Order: sequence, then structure tokens, then C-alpha cells
Amino acid sequence: MNENTSRRKFLSTAAAAVGAPTIIPASVLGKNAPSNRVVMGFIGMGNRGIGVMEAFLNHDDVQGVAVCDVEERHQQIRHGKMSREYGWAAGRESVEKAYSKKQTTNWKGCDTYQDFREVLDRDDIDAVLVGTPDHWHGIITMAAIQSGKDVYCEKPMTHLFAEGHAIHREVAKRNAVFQVGSQQRSDKLFQQAVEIVRNGLLGKVSRVEVGLPPGHNEPVGDTTIKTPPSDLDYDMWCGPSVKLPYMEARHHWTWRWNTAYGGGQLMDWIGHHNDIAHWGLDMDKSGPISVEARNWTPSETDVYDTPVDYEVLSKYDNGVEVLMASHFPNGTKWIGENGWVHVTRGKLTSSNEAWAAPGFEAGEWKTYKTPGHQRNFVDCVKSREDTIANAETAHRSITPGHLGYLSYLIGSLIEWDPKAEKIIGDESAQKSLMDLPYRGNWKLGA
Repeated sequence: MNENTSRRKFLSTAAAAVGAPTIIPASVLGKNAPSNRVVMGFIGMGNRGIGVMEAFLNHDDVQGVAVCDVEERHQQIRHGKMSREYGWAAGRESVEKAYSKKQTTNWKGCDTYQDFREVLDRDDIDAVLVGTPDHWHGIITMAAIQSGKDVYCEKPMTHLFAEGHAIHREVAKRNAVFQVGSQQRSDKLFQQAVEIVRNGLLGKVSRVEVGLPPGHNEPVGDTTIKTPPSDLDYDMWCGPSVKLPYMEARHHWTWRWNTAYGGGQLMDWIGHHNDIAHWGLDMDKSGPISVEARNWTPSETDVYDTPVDYEVLSKYDNGVEVLMASHFPNGTKWIGENGWVHVTRGKLTSSNEAWAAPGFEAGEWKTYKTPGHQRNFVDCVKSREDTIANAETAHRSITPGHLGYLSYLIGSLIEWDPKAEKIIGDESAQKSLMDLPYRGNWKLGA
């Protein structure tokens, strides 16, 4: 945190507030009792942030009381069309609209903020959504956990490996509830595919092919360097990352293709399809023993510095190889001695047609089932149980991507100790992996 601009003794509050929010069960005071509601603040009111916020507001036991963004209003051009409005003002209007439909007498209104620390200072907030660009995930999530809040954070869990390494330990230390927005885990098709693999129908799995989208050779949007809009705090938007000249082609949505703010398509999608690969391989608390970046093609535009085409090969101590690549179809495909199964959004296919039939029962082993990804988080805030996409799982799922980037930068294969979470035999690479090159006074944690 920036000690010079911390709000209302944030650090002392964070140090003291290590306990979990107290939620009295509905059986005691009734399901609509104030003590049974989960009070939430929503940080990051862009496309994904507002969308996930609205999903939370669909639940009657969630009360939204605060929205936060560094910009009052903005729109995006996506696929040739102008989007709806985003920003803190649009976020507040969305909350107000949701409660006008509910006609509730319990809601006291929605406050707006441009600084996330003011949201975290509020003692009446139990949990927060972190829906910002990736480069803010680590700092805000850690600060929220240390202020006694539970956290639902969009994927990828963190922009830097060292952030995830620290956060999943902090979550465990404080018994916090954390959910990452890898919502495919709450989808029945992905659960069915994982059950096919985990129940041994494929026999011994030798290879997994993880298809992720390719990057961009051309800028998406206007590349003219401009003065940032007057209602945008661009310095705060850049925050702990380098402050690149403002341009539309590297701001809303398109920020993810520059490593200052995102990790390209590799890190944008690894928390989905490689997360499912790990689930099928029972690697949620482990990882590969080596990672190698291969066949990376840089972007032809200097607006972006993330690869267009890429492969990341991970090898595991059980002999399985996982190849993430931009030339595979989107999704996850496990290949075993008895056949294969491939799953992507809305479609499950397999070498045995019976396996892909709706409702197919693969065996005794069952995945964690949820009534929905946001619903799972709310339920776990109340019960204090683990979510379906918890902090360690979220971190482990994207670790091969972090290592893949480092492998590309140093030009060699990385040998990895998944238990210790350390690089073997290369102290310089290990130092780079654990580096937190934040701008200014920003730091991770109190």
C-alpha cells in the first residue's frame, strides 16, 4: 500500500482485523434478517466488473453498498458496436436499478469511490469483488484480506507470480474466503469432463492439449496518444505498473495485451482451460516439474508486447505432458490409453460417444458441485467453507503461465519444484520470479 495516501488509518485497521465476518444463520433470525445478508463492495466497474456485480445482486441475501472505479463514465467499441456505459457512475445506477426492482426496504443506498482503500476501510462490508485490470488484482486482494474482507477476484488471480505466492498463504493464515472468477468450474459440462478423467475412463493419461486464443498483430482501436479523459484518474489507473502514454488501443479491454497491465491471451485464458486441465489431473495443490516456452511469435505492433502465437509445455512427475498452445481449438483435451475427451464452453466431445451424453455418470468420484459460481462464494462466506475455485487452486492453475513467460525471457527450460514453489538450479531466474517491480510507493500488503 502507499503509506502516504492511506485512508483513515488503513494499516492499523488491517493489522487488527484478522477475524472473519460474522454471519448469523438464517435459521436463527430468518433468511432476510440483516445479520444473514452478505454486504458487498464492488471494485472495478468495467465490462466484467459490472457484469459480475449484477450477477451478485441477483441474490436476495447480497446487499451492494459501494462501487469503486477510477473513471466516472466510459464506453467501449467492441465488434464495431458501442457498449453500454461503465465506470463508477454507471455502476451506482446499475445497483440502484437492481434494488428498485426488488422494492426492498432494507437497502440504504450505494456509495461511490475512486480509491479502493476507502471501500476497504468500511467496517460494514463483509466481502468485495475485485473486477479491475490484472495489474491491480494482487494489491487490492491482499489489502482486502488484511482488512478482514472476503474476496471474489476475477481471473487471472494475479498479474505477477509473487503476488499469488503470497496471497494464497495469507488467505490460509487468516481463514479468509476467496473465489477466483474461473467460472467454468461451476459448469456441468466441465464437471462431467473432469469426472470422466478422474474416474479412469481414459486409462492412463499421457497428454493434455489446452487451446487458448492467439494474440493480436494489429492494434485494436485508436493508437493516437492523447490526454486522458478529464473524469479518468489515469495515474491511479496505472497504479503500481509503468505509466505508458495514454491511448484507446491500450486502455479499456485492450490493456490485457501489454505486459504492463495484463498477460496477453495466455494469461487471460489460462485461468479457464488450464485450470480445468489441472482439475482433471488432480493438480490443484501441485504443479509441473518443468515448463518451457516454445514457438512464440511477437506481435507486429509495438502497442502490444504479448505473443500472437505461442506454446507452453509443462511436464509433471506422473509422466503427463500438458501443452498450452494458440493453435489448438479452445478448450481442454485429455488423451489417454483408452481414448480422449475434449471440453469447451457449450460442447463436450469424446472418443466414446456415450461419455459425452448429457447426464453421463462416469463413476464414484464426483466434482465439487455448486448452484452457480457467485452463489458458491456467497454460501461459503456464510459457512466459512472452501470455494470451488479457492486461492491456492487459482494460483496453481496459472503458475505454468508465469513460468512460461519467464522461460521465454531467459530462453531456456525451467525446472520447477512444485512443493516448494521454487525454480531449481537458477537463482537469477528465481529472483526474477519473486520480483515485485511496483511503481512509486505501492507494495503488497501492510
